[in-house]
Amino acid sequence: MLIILAVLSFAAGNILALVQTNIKRLFGYSAFNHIGFIFLGFIGAAYTGSDAGMAAASFYAITYALTVAATFGIIMLLSRKGFEADTLDDIKGLNERSGLFAFVLLLLMISLTGIPGTVGFYAKWVVVQSVVDAGLIWLAILAVIAAVVGAFYYLRIVKLAYFEKPAEQSPEIEASAGFKAVLAANGLAILALGIFPGTLIAVSRAAFGL
Repeated sequence: MLIILAVLSFAAGNILALVQTNIKRLFGYSAFNHIGFIFLGFIGAAYTGSDAGMAAASFYAITYALTVAATFGIIMLLSRKGFEADTLDDIKGLNERSGLFAFVLLLLMISLTGIPGTVGFYAKWVVVQSVVDAGLIWLAILAVIAAVVGAFYYLRIVKLAYFEKPAEQSPEIEASAGFKAVLAANGLAILALGIFPGTLIAVSRAAFGL
């Protein structure tokens, strides 16, 4: 049952996210894809009888929650009174409006993609390793394919932020200094976890007595 749910999550998440122009729906549907990766940890634990898979799933869930929270923070940052930032066009030219938050968005997208050197890469690595240890090589290959497909819509957002002009004359980004500070700190936390993932991995394993 878990394998079926993982495969369906990969398929449904990527297919639905690929066709979205609404950025909120894109991240909503892409969550199914990430749930599929969390299922990999459960599957590894079920097949091997070890809690290492559960620890891997926990690590993935924590890193994903931190990343997606910051991502929706960026969307909130782009919104203003009387305007809701909800389309991919609203991301266009973000680097021209705020280099700092364009960089934060870049960190978030490459982490969600799972590019090596990011916390997202380590999160995907540990859950995929759990199904490899269980002997389910075909499922590990399917997970890698799902990650490659996901890269298309995440890196498209980076392209819009850095290589496209704003769709219209956008006003200056308005937000409190506290909100900007928290958002920047969240982005830096994703960067730090990508450089030093060992501590959070150790905490996740310790939670299961490993």
